[in-house]
Amino acid sequence: MNQTVDILSLDHEGHGVARIDGKVTFVDGALAGERAEIAIYRKHAKYNSANAVAILKSSAQRAEPRCRYFGRCGGCSMQHLEPSAQVAAKQRVLEENLARIGKVRPDVVLRALHGPTWGYRHRSRLSVRRVDKKGGVLVGFHEKRSSFIADMASCEVLTPDVSALIQPLRELITELSNSDRIPQIEIAVGEHITVLVFRLLEPWTDDDAARVRAFADTHRVQIWEQRKGPDTARPFWPDIAPELSYSLPEFGLAMPFKPTEFTQVNTAINRALVSRALRLLDPQPGERIADLFCGLGNFTLPIATRGAEVLGIEGSAELVDRARANALRNHLPHAHFVVDNLFEMTPEKFATLGHFDKLLIDPPRSGAIEVVKSLPDSGAPQRIVYVSCDPATLARDAEVLVHVKGYRLVAAGVANMFPHTAHVESIALFER
Repeated sequence: MNQTVDILSLDHEGHGVARIDGKVTFVDGALAGERAEIAIYRKHAKYNSANAVAILKSSAQRAEPRCRYFGRCGGCSMQHLEPSAQVAAKQRVLEENLARIGKVRPDVVLRALHGPTWGYRHRSRLSVRRVDKKGGVLVGFHEKRSSFIADMASCEVLTPDVSALIQPLRELITELSNSDRIPQIEIAVGEHITVLVFRLLEPWTDDDAARVRAFADTHRVQIWEQRKGPDTARPFWPDIAPELSYSLPEFGLAMPFKPTEFTQVNTAINRALVSRALRLLDPQPGERIADLFCGLGNFTLPIATRGAEVLGIEGSAELVDRARANALRNHLPHAHFVVDNLFEMTPEKFATLGHFDKLLIDPPRSGAIEVVKSLPDSGAPQRIVYVSCDPATLARDAEVLVHVKGYRLVAAGVANMFPHTAHVESIALFER
């Protein structure tokens, strides 16, 4: 039985929040300030989950979703909210996490970093499944709250050329003998080439290979095949192609990478984020700086262009090899790299690294709690720039930095790395 509710606020995932007889109800597709007719699809002990069936009173911030698959495809969750309001909501999420979990507030809230709202995804992992009832093969993102793949022929957040490949990919894979043995395609868009990595549980036949080569030639992409783990990914066709890379023009850097290596999905926001991080860090000649969780050198190399001696530390040996090669290619002898597991950092291990004037930390979602707990009480870095992809773990680590290690949270703000999703990317500056 449907019910009519008033939406009081948005939660951290972009769901509307209502109360029914005092019980919190999270409403998919509803915005703060709206009145909605809802249908509850799941009841929990402490809350309900519901869908908005009809919007009876609309928010001024409601937008018409551009994608015709929005609501079914689980790739986006916030296309119905005006883009600037999405960013404001993410800023609130960051501030609320810092206050509630970290018990800290920034002295300054940084202006949010904006970029392209549509066509911004330069990386994606598309699922593949043969579904004869749907006429062949589906290629795309999973449906909302489901393991099924959305029946889609385009995507508004992928780059336009990649979006245009979805239907041709469906047609190609339908014709292949191993169409039910290709679970996913990883896509990486570089400045000079787009690479499609086919995960193969069974190799292609000669006829299959000919079809795949023809597809690559027609659509001007490079096809890679991956038989097992990411380290087995190899170019398939053409053998010789332009190098997959992105650039950081402000620093005069070219950054080659393999399609299975981690890079940010949003090139424009990555450039803006690196620029802001360098302004906050303010590296100077003669300083010694550490870039922790450095990956392929996305922040390390820009720091080195400013004349500082920088040590990049990363747990992946493959990424460290890539970072070293990128430093050599860009003629940056001040950038050095080592492989180490930063999740097992201790005060004793940190001490062996020597003194650092400043730190840049860019961890995965799990954060950098062992690193911040290992910082020395005396002789610690005077400035830390922390780039985060999870506001909760940033807030947890901020509590240690401020209330245990004696730092001050000088500034914090968000970067809209993933428009139309609830993902919150942020950056914070700590000083002693």
